[in-house]
Amino acid sequence: MNNLLAKRSTLWAAGGLCLICLGGTAMDMAAQDAQRTAQTEQKSTRQEGFYCNAKALTASERARHKKLTEKLMTSRTDTVETDKGYEFQYSPAKISVAEVAEWVEMESKCCPFFDFHIDLEQEGQLVCLRLTGREGIKAFIRAEFSL
Repeated sequence: MNNLLAKRSTLWAAGGLCLICLGGTAMDMAAQDAQRTAQTEQKSTRQEGFYCNAKALTASERARHKKLTEKLMTSRTDTVETDKGYEFQYSPAKISVAEVAEWVEMESKCCPFFDFHIDLEQEGQLVCLRLTGREGIKAFIRAEFSL
């Protein structure tokens, strides 16, 4: 009888250890999945050492940023390549300096590697947004802004 109890205890202990190991593996896998998801959310783009942190904006800021980005993309009248980046040109009738500045403020939180320059030219008839930065920024801008 003691022998039978000893065998049962051993089996229970082994089964419990196996469950603990499997649970640990499942927990490890779940943690890895969560980490991958967080990394995917955090990295909207990685190219040539540039990193956009989408988590730098709140959900409402992300929604507003997306709306402004779409407006910037669709209302652009011209794109000029510069030595250090690109200049996007707009008609103030389609997008205001304030909207461009709002976009810049949010974009600088998630993509701090950009240098931003906003100009109002031609007696207020041209809004210019120039994006520059360190080595490699032009390729990043081309990819991100579909140039």
